[in-house]
Amino acid sequence: MKLTKKGEYALRTLIRLGVAKRNGTDVVSVSTLAEQEHLPFKFLEQILLTLRGAGYIVSKRGKAGGALLAKPMKQIRMGEIVRLIDGKLAPIGCASETEYEPCTCPDEKHCGLRMLMIDVRNAVANILDRYTLHDVVEVTMQKMGCQPKKASAAKKISKGRHADPADGFLAALLTPNSPTL
Repeated sequence: MKLTKKGEYALRTLIRLGVAKRNGTDVVSVSTLAEQEHLPFKFLEQILLTLRGAGYIVSKRGKAGGALLAKPMKQIRMGEIVRLIDGKLAPIGCASETEYEPCTCPDEKHCGLRMLMIDVRNAVANILDRYTLHDVVEVTMQKMGCQPKKASAAKKISKGRHADPADGFLAALLTPNSPTL
């Protein structure tokens, strides 16, 4: 699975809308979303149209208009959004449940690569389908310092390192004072 820019931007937009809602702001203007997330305005409009068509957001017109979540955050699974925007989760077509494509392997039934990629798909799907927008927003708020933490459990986000496992979503869930999800 490779998350496209469209998929990434859709998830970031929903998380931003969730954080805004959690902070008491239901409606966020499209220009504010684009500015805060550093997204191309026209591309964001297309993404919002897709999310609106699928019932995840609604648009409010007028001076105080913008986008807002159409469903409770606990009803929005991250895997649903990835599949909506980017399609299959499997790294190769013959390992996909939703968009199966036959491969060129002479013995697909006994193909070790296919079996491995099915496990990769399952692992990705299990994580993305387990967590809701609510879960991600809660961890985001915690990392932003918006929830009380014990001083000993507070972790600094690594600077100068990329993709440190300690900065991950699951790592945040495993800290002693993390919210129960």
